[in-house]
Amino acid sequence: MITRMSALFLRTLRDDPADAEVPSHKLLVRAGYIRRTAPGVYSWLPLGLRVFRNVEQVVRDEMDAMGAQEILLPALLPRDPYESTGRWTEYGPNLFRLKDRKGAEMLLGPTHEEIFTQLVKGEYSSYKDLPVILYQVQTKYRDEERPRAGILRGREFVMKDSYSFDLDDAGLQVSYDKHRAAYQNVFDRLGVKYVIVKATAGAMGGSQSEEFLAECEVGEDTFVRSTESDYAANVEAVVTTVPSARPIDGLPAAVAHETGDTPTIDTLVDWANATLGGEYTAADTLKNVMVKIRKPGGEWEITAIGVPGDREVDFKRLEASVEPSEVELLEESDFVSNPALVKGYIGPKGVQGAGFTYLVDPRVVEGTSWITGADVKGQHFVDLVVGRDFTPDGVIEAASVRDGDPSPDGKGVLTSAKGIEIGHIFQLGRKYADAFELDVLGENGKPVRVTMGSYGLGVSRMVAVLAEQMHDDKGLRWPREVAPFDVHLVIANKDEAAVAGAEDLAAELDAAGVSVLLDDRKASPGVKFKDSELLGMPIVVVVGRGWSNGTVEIRDRFTGEAVEAPVDSATDAVLAAVRG
Repeated sequence: MITRMSALFLRTLRDDPADAEVPSHKLLVRAGYIRRTAPGVYSWLPLGLRVFRNVEQVVRDEMDAMGAQEILLPALLPRDPYESTGRWTEYGPNLFRLKDRKGAEMLLGPTHEEIFTQLVKGEYSSYKDLPVILYQVQTKYRDEERPRAGILRGREFVMKDSYSFDLDDAGLQVSYDKHRAAYQNVFDRLGVKYVIVKATAGAMGGSQSEEFLAECEVGEDTFVRSTESDYAANVEAVVTTVPSARPIDGLPAAVAHETGDTPTIDTLVDWANATLGGEYTAADTLKNVMVKIRKPGGEWEITAIGVPGDREVDFKRLEASVEPSEVELLEESDFVSNPALVKGYIGPKGVQGAGFTYLVDPRVVEGTSWITGADVKGQHFVDLVVGRDFTPDGVIEAASVRDGDPSPDGKGVLTSAKGIEIGHIFQLGRKYADAFELDVLGENGKPVRVTMGSYGLGVSRMVAVLAEQMHDDKGLRWPREVAPFDVHLVIANKDEAAVAGAEDLAAELDAAGVSVLLDDRKASPGVKFKDSELLGMPIVVVVGRGWSNGTVEIRDRFTGEAVEAPVDSATDAVLAAVRG
């Protein structure tokens, strides 16, 4: 069926929406693909829905090809399963909670591990039933505090989530590898530029975890990769290269110095160079960042994070290290309530003396000597040695990762880039099977605890990622695999013969199985050309002034190339362009 723009539910906009910050958000709204309904909630209009469905079909093709079976679970879920795993509490304010008319507590599903586990437990009981992989394409809900970037970071979004159930870890590895390969097939078919990185499991739990990140400057995820190997990791998953411990014998004794008004690392370094001599840098100081951490359902506990003074505490890395606990910086009222913490002059001795936990960066190893707070206003210790003058309570990965840091695999150094998470795969192990006692009867007649994997892929987000990576200064440029239509046929000539010829060409293409968007509106050629560029179909055919000379123009929206084709062979020429 030919779709006519004169009847299509579509209004393009000339100006960017006021709330749009990134190109994909601007273009998808301007081109009439989506419309904002509420903060972080969007409606899909006809063109946008066609792209969305095409992406969904690519994902479904590859899932079916690997032997997964599709089901569909509800989005409205009971509280009890999430209480069993602790995630009713762990998800905190990100969970949409509600009550039915009888007062029963429910939620809008952010993810479905619990429900899949219960489903398999209710259906399967023998080792002969496994392995099995189930998947769904379902709407998810997370109450993002600051939804942004249109459908890139929304409160309602569509995911493909799948779950594998195996008898042992070897089987889990097979299921994991199948998903990894299927995801690569999906993203390769879509033409996305992406990287696979090591990742943290977060609230999902489990062991091995990898993210698929679409490389993009507006991405919220920072990842690093080695200059000399294939190592790549989300910054939250980077493991610091730990230096060797140093001998303590012979090191000078720690001395508390009057340092005056030196509450910052910069002022402390200036004092050290002016007073102690030598060439001190921020890396010689130990910065102590005060936070409070609360385990799910627990109380806030004050903790100090000690990092070299030339590093900042990266809150994403810190949050990943303490997840599912919450973490916040200490507020002024916290310092008032704890006078032992002298702001700007805090040191490990004062923190531990006050009964608080003191955690350090992995670089703060035994035998290292530091300039750090002496817990008295205007005073700092010089030559405070780890393992002699204080012993940390533990180690934590919280310091920022920088370009030039050594790669954890020992090959080359790290460089950073930005990306958008488009897929995440986890080896969950038995976390959820344990919570619901998911056992099957083994071959020897004894119960076997099932092991699981969880695999997510952002279907709706992928639409925005494609728009983000493949647009130009004129508008969208969809890859053929997901474009709303194969051909955008523009009638840019009012001559009756030209109009009739365009109609005939559209009919012939439609009969050949090519989807056609026909711009038959009573609008100027300039408006039509701008809309064709904005909407982004891969092939644009113009029936314009060349018609009188017996030609039509065929434009490749992706490359920008344009060629003329004779009218009498236009159908064949367009089919050749469509089929590449």
